[in-house]
Amino acid sequence: MIVMKFGGTSVANSEAITRTISIVKGKLSERPIVVVSALSKVTDLLYKIADQAASRNKAETEVLLAQLRARHTGLAHELLSGHPALCAEACAKIDSICDELESFVGAVCSIGELSDRSKAVIIGNGEYLSSNIICCAMKASGIRTGYIDARSMIVTDSCYLKGEPDSALIEERVPAIVSKAFDGQEAVITQGFVSATVTGEPTVLGRGGSDYSASLIGMAVDAERIEIWTDVDGVRTADPRKVENTRCIEKISFEEAAEMAHFGAKVLHPLTIEPAVNKNIPIYVLNSMNPEGTGTAILQSSFIADGVKSVSFKENIFVINIFSTKMINTSGFLKKVFEIFSENRVSVDLISTSEANISVTVDASQNIDGVVGRLSEFADVIVDSDKSQVSVIGKNIINLNGLLRKTFAPLQDCKIYMISQGASYVNISFVVDRSVLSDVVRQVHKYLFENESCN
Repeated sequence: MIVMKFGGTSVANSEAITRTISIVKGKLSERPIVVVSALSKVTDLLYKIADQAASRNKAETEVLLAQLRARHTGLAHELLSGHPALCAEACAKIDSICDELESFVGAVCSIGELSDRSKAVIIGNGEYLSSNIICCAMKASGIRTGYIDARSMIVTDSCYLKGEPDSALIEERVPAIVSKAFDGQEAVITQGFVSATVTGEPTVLGRGGSDYSASLIGMAVDAERIEIWTDVDGVRTADPRKVENTRCIEKISFEEAAEMAHFGAKVLHPLTIEPAVNKNIPIYVLNSMNPEGTGTAILQSSFIADGVKSVSFKENIFVINIFSTKMINTSGFLKKVFEIFSENRVSVDLISTSEANISVTVDASQNIDGVVGRLSEFADVIVDSDKSQVSVIGKNIINLNGLLRKTFAPLQDCKIYMISQGASYVNISFVVDRSVLSDVVRQVHKYLFENESCN
């Protein structure tokens, strides 16, 4: 059994979906579980609908909801024009989902208040629309296809917009659900991103969470492998939107992939790796627009050579500097500081400490007002904004002669605010002004990957 996840660009339109179904058809002997995202840009549209509903802008929500319905109905007719019964089935499901959504959005408009739970209900509809259409299209292509509602499998806590999965309960539930769905079928289809509490209240896994869904399902069924189908030829040595002459990486370790995802690489959701690691399930990142390509294999570290694999970055971060003489020779000070971050649900990336100073980086999308307020009660706090974080990632990079020289050689005229090296020897990270990020990433990539001794 394998898990195949197809992202929004892989199901963007009838051409992309036809290509995706062809890919699935070639894997039927391996009993694929197909996990699909919403159509490209649909989740963005649903966020807009939610925001307009919260603002009580009923007229605008009606326009956006009509766009949502029209796009999916049009797609169903394109894919299923030669199969009237399946086309009618898909359109009936689209109408049912959209009717219910319109009623729900109307209620939110009337109240003028959008709770996290209500937002999760709204933004999760994209995956149900896409999966029902693709299910019918798979049947039309001759694939006997079972359908699973992912909310019956992916159980989370009640953090509605970024649910924390209950891995033990997922492992307990999923095998029987999948087995039943496969009865008499060649493949099954389900949704990424969406989930539910143990009592059935809708939640979502957060932006990009479809990768995470696939990995959790793969873990639960002991999949032979997990395939993440996207629109790029695997994991690259840097973001090709920032850097020319990037390379596709043939294989990387779970640890390297986790660092890349966490420190800014866009190919994988940062939490994708952990469930696969638990069962040692290989992950393959593949290009649905180039299905013959080899992509990137993510494997156990023992299969991976030492060396630099990529230059990743986070474009918009805060650097929080905390100074207090009270921390000198005082036990428990760090515990107090990081309890404040935890209580305010602010996650920290890099940490650097000295005798009386702690510096940390956090993603600028997080609200740090509560953290700064609490810390300021007993320390001097300075927040530097408009900063970027660059990370050089690889296996045992501490053992590479001249790596630090090569990394920092092109940065002689660049102000560096913070440097951090992980104890696992998987990354070296540093902070620069956001205004120079593009140039820094290009220069570091050039120095590291034009000299083969580093690879």
